Amino acid sequence: MKILIVDDDAELCALLNEFLSRDGFETSVVHDGAGGLERARTEDFDLVVLDLMLPQMDGFTVLRQLREVSRVPVIVLTARGEGEDRIVGLDSGADDYLGKPFNPRELVARIRAVLRRAAHRRGRIDVNGVTLDPGTREVYCDGRPVELTTLEFDILELLMRSAGQAVSRDALMSSMYNRKASPFDRSIDMHVSHLRRKLEAPRVLIKTIRGSGYQFCKSSDDSAEGAAT
Repeated sequence: MKILIVDDDAELCALLNEFLSRDGFETSVVHDGAGGLERARTEDFDLVVLDLMLPQMDGFTVLRQLREVSRVPVIVLTARGEGEDRIVGLDSGADDYLGKPFNPRELVARIRAVLRRAAHRRGRIDVNGVTLDPGTREVYCDGRPVELTTLEFDILELLMRSAGQAVSRDALMSSMYNRKASPFDRSIDMHVSHLRRKLEAPRVLIKTIRGSGYQFCKSSDDSAEGAAT
């Protein structure tokens, strides 16, 4: 796991590097806001530890600009103890907040907790207003819960994981029933029809690709094309 530390306190950074390395993390350190933002934008980190009081660019600005392009987990780390700063930090997109002075072991525990939450979120699929959670087997369309059968859920998951690409009826049949589709077997079409009705979205979400199968619309543009065909 790669951690980016953005803090102008060199002594603290050395201490954090020691503790995090001991726990198996790979760390990179930047001592100013502008440099930290650039590293976070251009490199692949699993989590960012971000101080608020930074030279060149304050942590709030770094966080707001980072959130325009990335959902990398961020723990705000600062000497400021005011509740208002904590609220602003969390509202700006921080995943957690820890005030200085602190116990490095607590920071490691918080990092692991945030990474666990992030891993759980990554298991979810969010496409074109539809959210599917394989862990809880819940589906939401435009924020509204959708009740699906087991087969409907499995078909929707397969289509959403391939969003923007056609999935053949044979592939769906093989995944759901472990056999190929016959010319007269319309069970997949029936389940897709039920899915479309239950999603009840004011746009096309599942397109029929003639001679091929079905495609989950990846964007509103895809939905518009599906409505026109």
